[in-house]
Amino acid sequence: MKTLKKLNTLFIALIVAVSFTSCLTDDDNPEVVRTLNIVGIASQTPDLSILVEALQAADGNLPEALSGGPFTVFAPTNDAFAAFLSANGFSSLGDVPTDVLSQILLNHVVRGELRSTDLSTGYGKTMARESSTGENISIFIDTASGVTLNGTSDVTSADVEASNGVIHIVDAVIGLPTVVDFALADPTFSTLVSALTRQDLTFDYVTTLSTPAGTSPAPFTVFAPTNDAFGDLLTELGATGLADIDEPTLKATLNLHAVAGANVRSSALIDNMTISTLGGDVTGNVSGGATITDVNGRISNIIVVDVQAANGVIHAIDRVILPQQPSIAGIALDTPDLSILVDALSRAGLVQILSYPGDYTVFAPTNVAFTSFLSSNGFASLDDVPVDALTQVLLNHVVLGGVMSTELTTTYINTVATKSGTDLNLSMFVDTSSGVTLNGVSNVSTPNIEATNGVIHIVDAVIGLPTIVDHAVANPNFSSLVGALTSYGTTFTDLLSTPGDFTVFAPDNTAFGAFTNPNSNSLDQILSNHVIPGATAMSSGLENMYVNTAATFNGTMDYLSMYINTDSGVTINGNSSVTAADVVASNGVIHAVDAVIDLPTVVDFAVADPTFTTLVAALTRDDLTFDYVSTLSTNIGTSPAPFTVFAPTNDAFGSLLTELGATGLGDITEPVLKATLDHHAVAAANVRAEDLMDNMTVGTLGGDITANVTGGATLTDSNGRVSNIVKVNVQAANGVIHVIDKVVLPNLD
Repeated sequence: MKTLKKLNTLFIALIVAVSFTSCLTDDDNPEVVRTLNIVGIASQTPDLSILVEALQAADGNLPEALSGGPFTVFAPTNDAFAAFLSANGFSSLGDVPTDVLSQILLNHVVRGELRSTDLSTGYGKTMARESSTGENISIFIDTASGVTLNGTSDVTSADVEASNGVIHIVDAVIGLPTVVDFALADPTFSTLVSALTRQDLTFDYVTTLSTPAGTSPAPFTVFAPTNDAFGDLLTELGATGLADIDEPTLKATLNLHAVAGANVRSSALIDNMTISTLGGDVTGNVSGGATITDVNGRISNIIVVDVQAANGVIHAIDRVILPQQPSIAGIALDTPDLSILVDALSRAGLVQILSYPGDYTVFAPTNVAFTSFLSSNGFASLDDVPVDALTQVLLNHVVLGGVMSTELTTTYINTVATKSGTDLNLSMFVDTSSGVTLNGVSNVSTPNIEATNGVIHIVDAVIGLPTIVDHAVANPNFSSLVGALTSYGTTFTDLLSTPGDFTVFAPDNTAFGAFTNPNSNSLDQILSNHVIPGATAMSSGLENMYVNTAATFNGTMDYLSMYINTDSGVTINGNSSVTAADVVASNGVIHAVDAVIDLPTVVDFAVADPTFTTLVAALTRDDLTFDYVSTLSTNIGTSPAPFTVFAPTNDAFGSLLTELGATGLGDITEPVLKATLDHHAVAAANVRAEDLMDNMTVGTLGGDITANVTGGATLTDSNGRVSNIVKVNVQAANGVIHVIDKVVLPNLD
């Protein structure tokens, strides 16, 4: 009754204020604008007569502060009140409990003078109070199309000015809102509403969360995920919509967003606070910003606080809270179609590992997949598979990091399996051009089964340990290479499928399409020239260096060289660049390249190796009367090939210029330069280092020089000058290069 007396006193005060203001004239005080206050205007507006009666029926029960102002009042019309009374089963205002009517009236009053141009979409506070805490009840103002209040009441006549504020006439009474009313009114929560109202749910969230204040289980605290939060959840789960989430999971999830029997405002939150929701405990924290942490360690930020309803409070969050997820091993144990996988994991001792906290992606083969794998490999049961082999096969289905299907792209990823005898993780080719296919043999049939320590994708085939050939076949960008390899029957595929160590520089389809085979070299030799046998050369281990390929010189056992340059990326023989490195197979590694590596000539090596830039400049000087480049590019089998070239380094030429007192090659006359260059080439002979001997006469194009091998291979020219051979047997398809540290000179007498 005390509150009723206060409102009665205030109501009388307001009427008196109206009367007093009306009696003033401009003559009394010409500086004052004479206007009625809010109640006075309502009293003089016929279409607000029931509002005035409501104020009287509530016995003037407004806080004393209302006599001040300014205030913004959303004033329901007579039709609005009539509809409200009918909808709530009241025959007249007298049937409405005065305390209820008072709060409803206060729910139309906002402190401050807010004209229509001041209103924007968002939450404000009315002067109505939530019963358990005394906190002001919120109001949701939506200005997307006109002005709508709590989703039910529209402003029909705005900005009626009064002496102590402003009136906006509305077409519906704004009832005391529940947490459900706010969820329905605010478009930010439309996905949440869709989830709460899904027809297959076994719990009526709308009815429960609409329970009036003072009736169990009200009040409620609701952590309301935004539409963006639900969108992120669907992405996280790899789902296309809410319909992809099963009913038990959806219900368990929704339960975690509501607390019953408590109106927990943001001011009540503390660090490490246990919050008991309908679905179990979550943890609240406030340091660094208010957050909620679920049992999976996922953190949701509270981005809007204290949306106060009559039966509880809403806090908007940016991430959906999820129930406890089982581990990868737990899910596998609970999935009948993965029973053989579980048996395999148990035999390999991997069950515990996939039960521990972590972040893994597991491609899980079904029982049918395992049965097919065992049969095709001649095993009667899992017991017949060597444990070490089984372990690596299983690890080849595991990727570090939880990767949802929507995050997968057509590319290579690394599995936890390793190449035998190394710590190199095997590569897996993921093809998302049509679903998700792994290494060309296994398709994802059921994606995105979330676990506490990662995600499972069920697959229809066991993913065996891939060979180099397997990787080539799986990747459609290597289809031309595969076609070339198989054109020789099983010669290459058998070789590159065998255990061992191979490094393959694999031309992609574009590279093959651009290759014209200008020297009409044999395709088998060209293919062999892309393979380094006996080594798994990762890109990190490459440097400016020569290596031997599987291609051979002129049918001998002398293997062709390959020059690798790492000054800028990785370039092979000066014209083919690595575009994708380190595709690890069980028997080696693949590096994709952008050009076919043709069989190199001695000229190709000279041009490719920056050690020989001065030599190339000398060989190509414009005034030379002999075309060294064309001659030394002659194919094997055509005179004067093959060649043996003693190639001076840049430093060797630098020393020569010092020796001659010259500033550059231009200071050397053409006859001397030509005679000098002639002394570095032997025609019609592929003289390898092992062919050299002491006091051996070597007939060059410019005359004889003498080779020796005792104490290190050397060349002595006719002037008695000695050149050390610092690198031997750079084998080209039309000859061999030996690198020397001093330029050989013709007779200078």
